[in-house]
Amino acid sequence: QVQLVGSGGGLVQAGGSLRLSCAASGRTFRSYAMGWFRQAPGKEHEFVAAINWSGDMTDHADSVKGRFTISRDSARNTVYLQMNSLKPEDTAVYYCAAGFRGWHHWGEYDYWGQGTQVTVSS
Repeated sequence: QVQLVGSGGGLVQAGGSLRLSCAASGRTFRSYAMGWFRQAPGKEHEFVAAINWSGDMTDHADSVKGRFTISRDSARNTVYLQMNSLKPEDTAVYYCAAGFRGWHHWGEYDYWGQGTQVTVSS
């Protein structure tokens, strides 16, 4: 069993930066791929970024490539999403997720955090 607690969201002006964190409990954290998704009002969950269990493979959605970076610190059982050059269209609730099979799709993950709100003003 893995519990995920996301944090770091907030209100920021366009062009600003935020770093989201997702702290995981459970000894098997190191075995899981980790992902970040976001959901804007009235929209489906959207893939943002993923990182494999060892941290040597990552993928980012085209919409955030070059601006967002996913990373993990297995010693701290934490995954991060560094978000730079934020745009108003990045406004959403951001969720972290963990799973053995996880990569691009919400349903591929087994555990999800509670979500943290990111609001980018123009």
